[in-house]
Amino acid sequence: MNASLWLLVLGTIFHAFCGFSSDASEFFLLKEAGRDYAYVSQKKIEYGRQKAREMFYTGWDSYMRYAYPADELDPIHCTGRGADHQHPENININDVLGDYSLTLIDSLDSLVVFGDTAEFKRSVRLVIDNVSFERNTTVQVFEATIRVIGGLLSAHMIASDSEKTFGDFYIDDYEGELLTMAHDLATRLLPAFEGTATGIPYTRVNLQRGVLPGTVNLTCTAGAGSLLLEFGVLSRLLGDETFENLARKVNKKLWSLRNPTTGLFGNLVNIQTGDWVDFHAGLGAGLDSYYEYLLKAYILLGDVKDFEMFAAVFDKIILYMRRGQMKSCSQFDGEPPVYVNVDSRDGSTINTWMDSLQASFSGLLVLAGFVEEAVCHHALYYAVWKKFGVLPERYNWRSKEPDVNFYPLRPEFAESTYLLYSATKNPFYLRVGLDILASLEKITKVECGYATVHDVIDGSLEDRMESFFLSETMKYLYLLFDLKNPINRHQNSLLFSTEGHIYPLSQQLRSKANEESENTSARCNLFGGPEIKPVMNETCFSAARFRKGLPPLNNFQFRRLQTMAGIGLPKVLKLKKRLSSINSPRRTVYEGLAERLHVKLGSFLMELFF
Repeated sequence: MNASLWLLVLGTIFHAFCGFSSDASEFFLLKEAGRDYAYVSQKKIEYGRQKAREMFYTGWDSYMRYAYPADELDPIHCTGRGADHQHPENININDVLGDYSLTLIDSLDSLVVFGDTAEFKRSVRLVIDNVSFERNTTVQVFEATIRVIGGLLSAHMIASDSEKTFGDFYIDDYEGELLTMAHDLATRLLPAFEGTATGIPYTRVNLQRGVLPGTVNLTCTAGAGSLLLEFGVLSRLLGDETFENLARKVNKKLWSLRNPTTGLFGNLVNIQTGDWVDFHAGLGAGLDSYYEYLLKAYILLGDVKDFEMFAAVFDKIILYMRRGQMKSCSQFDGEPPVYVNVDSRDGSTINTWMDSLQASFSGLLVLAGFVEEAVCHHALYYAVWKKFGVLPERYNWRSKEPDVNFYPLRPEFAESTYLLYSATKNPFYLRVGLDILASLEKITKVECGYATVHDVIDGSLEDRMESFFLSETMKYLYLLFDLKNPINRHQNSLLFSTEGHIYPLSQQLRSKANEESENTSARCNLFGGPEIKPVMNETCFSAARFRKGLPPLNNFQFRRLQTMAGIGLPKVLKLKKRLSSINSPRRTVYEGLAERLHVKLGSFLMELFF
């Protein structure tokens, strides 16, 4: 066996089991790419800020020029898109698009983030003067709530803010019209809650005719259980408990349907019988925002019962869904932690894919105070992003390939990147943000904006730019780099909804706060709420430990996660091939050593030295 191979094997063992003595020495031993992640210059930060701004206005200006008053922009053909009236069964379009200038409403508070006072005030007037919900369109209750009602409520509170917290966005002659419009739309959604034996709403409702004959009796947990923020804010601004009470009734019913053994929720429930028809429990589609809104409802509205439910289900998520080592995340030295989809009845793994919506869980972990766990969860999604340049809708961590290949410009990974940088100030997340901007520009940029990726493998595109690209994806990327933005300066006194809408943390909204929630000391919750029961062998993970001038995880850990994403495997195969070509009686020993190193340490460690 030649010297280089011995150095390779010995170096691999040393690097795996020894580590470095100091932060400074570790920085200089980093590969060049690692040093790039440990420091981002002011010039690069300013470039990221300007690039995010340019990309937002490319999409916004094209929407206003070519699509408005339609709901969305088709960026390839430079035209607008609304409800598909010829094909009512086309729920991919009709669930979201209601012929009510969706992108305009959804992006109102994005204009605040970009400091565009004139365009914000002009756009508010356009909504007031031109948008009507008297439409013969059938929309999804969840989407209409988070995108439209949420956008209207956020813009209303900003336009009414005489203290001008975020800048000169107060409108002197504004008379609460956006709140009135939010009330109108929410009232049109109320028929969805009627005629169901459980009180869980129908998924869809026609804005003129209510629930249409033939509407299915099935809904997902997130779709029914993620209404409390918007309905709660609306009720408290109006002084009318109707909407909040409905949302709380739904959450209470869903809570009662948890599996008695595991405490987990299924994905799809029959709204008449309360029976689960899909027992898939995970952190992604169908469940994600339900968990999110239990925590955020407590933060915004102040009812400690919401936090208690979140803490209870969070404990079950860790118990049944988290695989890999149960050490604190940055200390893992074997299989990295990963959250899997399980059967809600017994907690057994039911498939080996994760979806792109699950990337938002890192941000939720930050809000809950588990920053270290968020670091690892985010890093796995970053490895998948690096492999394809974007996130496939579903990625199979066993086969190392996408199960569902499209990417519709989703914001969840950008959101978590922003929240992790806000918590840690680690420059690694600025570098991730630069990568996201570069990928979006290279892969999705078309003549009039940014297009959905139809297939992450071949890079083919679809002619659609969903409203959340401007309302969330570009908002979070701009805030990541605009460090002095008023939103960032007031970050501890506001909350982002699941659609990225900005809600101030105010006594007006917390008027029904439980006294217990005001007096309970915090341990893990960054917002001063009750403590979460200790999990993962530690109690609370500090963001401060990640603020040093090093990436948040070491080379071993990052490359372990890269292996899960299918990056680095060819290096191991190449090493095995070289070892097997040795003409020596000890060849089988070398081959066995390589195999054991591969299994125990992961292929990427060999890549460091090979």
